Amino acid sequence: MAKKGRTLLIKMVSTAQTGYFFVRSKIRPTGTPARRISQIKFDPKARRHVLFIEKKL
Repeated sequence: MAKKGRTLLIKMVSTAQTGYFFVRSKIRPTGTPARRISQIKFDPKARRHVLFIEKKL
C-alpha cells in the first residue's frame, strides 16, 4: 500500500527573472537526502527556453 503524505508541492521558478512559475508535485525521499529539481522548460514571458529551479511553495 502507498503511504500517505509522501508527495509535496513545490514551486518551479524561472531563472530569467520574469516572475513566471508553475507548481508541481514531488515525491518526498525516504532515507536519502533531498536533491533540488532543475529543468529546462519554456517561459512564455521571456519567450524562450530557460532553466527552472525548485523553490519552497
